[in-house]
Amino acid sequence: MTRDDILQASARIFSEKGFHAASMQDIAEAVCLQKASLYHHFASKQEILLAILDHALDVITNRLENVVVQPLPPEQKLRQAMITYLQALAEYQDLGVVLLLEYRSLDDVLRSKHIPRRDRFERLWRDLVQEGKEAGVFHCEQPSLAGRALLGVMNWMVTWYRKDGPLPVEMIADQFTRLFLLGLLSRPEQFRENTGS
Repeated sequence: MTRDDILQASARIFSEKGFHAASMQDIAEAVCLQKASLYHHFASKQEILLAILDHALDVITNRLENVVVQPLPPEQKLRQAMITYLQALAEYQDLGVVLLLEYRSLDDVLRSKHIPRRDRFERLWRDLVQEGKEAGVFHCEQPSLAGRALLGVMNWMVTWYRKDGPLPVEMIADQFTRLFLLGLLSRPEQFRENTGS
């Protein structure tokens, strides 16, 4: 039984039951260990949660960093980053659910250890928007706010996406990217006329 096996089983259990409802006994049974043996790998359920959150962000951030370094125009780079992120959430559904819904279950001390990873991840999105703004391709007053809005749209997918659903993740990603990059209006100038901006 490896540490990765325990984390994978724990992510599934936390995703299904929620962190607070899950127990160390649930995890031990899932990996066919005595509860006492589980404590040889992890000191607490909180420690398991931190390890899951760190691992999830490492996997996703590494994939995104491979996109960021590509010599693409800003709009194509942002589109590819969105597709990459949504594919990762679909591929690692249990990790994604725990990452996005159980983060607040970390105690303050462990959350402070996790925050640098979370900041690095969020900074990638802000920088992608900033790059497009500096290139004159994107129009936004605050790239950090635009990055958070984009993440808010994508993150919520973990609550409704199903692999056997009517839309494959690539089609969802394509619709999200078009919505974010082009908006809902078929004539953007109409919005400027109505708002006086």
